[in-house]
Amino acid sequence: MVRAGITVDGLVRAAAEMADETGLDHVTVSALARRFGVKDASLYSHIRNLRDLRVRLALLASAEMNEAIGTAVAGRSGREALVAFADAYRAYALAHPGRYAATQQRIEPDEIADTAVLQRAVELTHGMLHGYGLQEPGLTDAGRLLRSTFHGYIHLELSGGFAHSRPVAASWARSLDALHHVLENWGNTA
Repeated sequence: MVRAGITVDGLVRAAAEMADETGLDHVTVSALARRFGVKDASLYSHIRNLRDLRVRLALLASAEMNEAIGTAVAGRSGREALVAFADAYRAYALAHPGRYAATQQRIEPDEIADTAVLQRAVELTHGMLHGYGLQEPGLTDAGRLLRSTFHGYIHLELSGGFAHSRPVAASWARSLDALHHVLENWGNTA
């Protein structure tokens, strides 16, 4: 029986808020049920299990992140697009650490067969990289470089890993300068 007032969208949004407040690892079906003042079983008419909830959360967060990045890069190319893309990516991750963590989990293709959200993320990345004249396989390789660099930096920043007195934002800007230089000289060799 579907409980009045509880929707899949409402559950996913509440899970997103919980993830940002307490961390993705603390988002459980039981914790979500407590938040809604119901028993765990009441949620299973809306979601299949915890994995289903976390995949839906990842899709919500990815869509939000795509929107921020898409808006930031619109009309830009080259270094300007890279900086706008990276800054939007980082700003989203810092503002929504639990949601961001959800976007980093592995999702199997059959879990998202009916959605274009993750494809949009690839399109945004490739669109920005096309401004550097990249083609496959360079697009994929450069996309992986950006994702791993952004994620590593953000992960260290969120965990307090940058204790040096130099402002983190200054190091971020230098990192983007270095990435721009690398992308300008990337080439399209296999």
